[in-house]
Amino acid sequence: MAFDFFANPKLQFGPGKIDMLPKLARGYGDTLLLITGAQSFQKTGHWPKLLKALEKKAITIHLATIKTEPSVCVIDEIVRRYTDQNIDVIAAIGGGSVIDAGKAVSAMMTKEESIIEYLEGVGNRSHDGKKIPFIALPTTSGTGSEATKNAVISRVGENGFKSSLRHDNFVPDIAIVDPSLTLTCPSQTTAACGMDALTQLLESLVSTQSSPMTDSLALGALSLLGDSIITAATKQVHDIDARTKISYASYISGLTLANAGLGVVHGFASVIGGLFEIPHGVICGTLLSETTRHNIESLISKDPHGPALEKYAKAAHLLSPIHGSEDRVERCRNLIALLTQWTEQLNMPGLGAYGVSLKDIDSIVRATGQKNNPIQLPAKKLSQILEARL
Repeated sequence: MAFDFFANPKLQFGPGKIDMLPKLARGYGDTLLLITGAQSFQKTGHWPKLLKALEKKAITIHLATIKTEPSVCVIDEIVRRYTDQNIDVIAAIGGGSVIDAGKAVSAMMTKEESIIEYLEGVGNRSHDGKKIPFIALPTTSGTGSEATKNAVISRVGENGFKSSLRHDNFVPDIAIVDPSLTLTCPSQTTAACGMDALTQLLESLVSTQSSPMTDSLALGALSLLGDSIITAATKQVHDIDARTKISYASYISGLTLANAGLGVVHGFASVIGGLFEIPHGVICGTLLSETTRHNIESLISKDPHGPALEKYAKAAHLLSPIHGSEDRVERCRNLIALLTQWTEQLNMPGLGAYGVSLKDIDSIVRATGQKNNPIQLPAKKLSQILEARL
């Protein structure tokens, strides 16, 4: 047994932990670049309280906002604007896009070139990992970006891409995961983000690059998660217990994806997200059940006693123990049924709602990678997955 594992040097987890930010930021110096989303966090009661606490610590604040998924132009502009301000630490408060932007700015403040030069599969430079200290505070529970070592940068359109700026050092120096920050998330955002976290847990669990450590973490998070996504998105939107469980699952999904990799759902998402303006969580959430169906049925046909099916069976039992069965194949099919049910309960929109059509399927399939998927699905099955979720 041998594996590598990367994680944040420090994690603060729990309701109210946002109050730790001023003290932790001050530990790096007195000049903070604070990156937030366009409006949502700044409209909460946390915002004036945080500004007052930062001022009390004699911290000079520079503010940048992220309105969409981070692009080359957005990152380059923020770096240009603040590169001469002697920034000591960067903190990003927001969803996965905001945190990815914070990672990217942190990394590029030490460089003179555009970020495009360092993007995987796009540029031709390797980053040395030097950065400005970075603190991540998620306000959604989905991407797990607060625990990962890459920042996803997008260019949407005909020649669009989703590509990563990646280095082991880009894992946030501190992650502050405060579930109370997610209480104001709309139901649709909660659903999409929660399904993204669930996708990441399941895909990393059955990944060909998984390890005993990532398996243990993923299974533990699935056990805690249960049906909390349904509770928080459809029944009790202010249930802090459900929100805490999803926040934990999201953080762990970031750890497991960073260390085990992901599967074909995220292969789809990387391609589709570069071509269409679709939230990442929506792509994952709408494709999870159908992709899992094809993975499981293909695995059953190949080897009904294989290790990936055993993991799917365990996941089924942890997410819904009331539907338990001793038969591995039956458990796996119970998982398919459960994910299908949740997709319907959460009203996950089809890809067609965002402009994807039948004519786009072939090009999406050709560009979709599945290197860590537990089984290589033929192009015909990939097309069937997309067709089913238009």
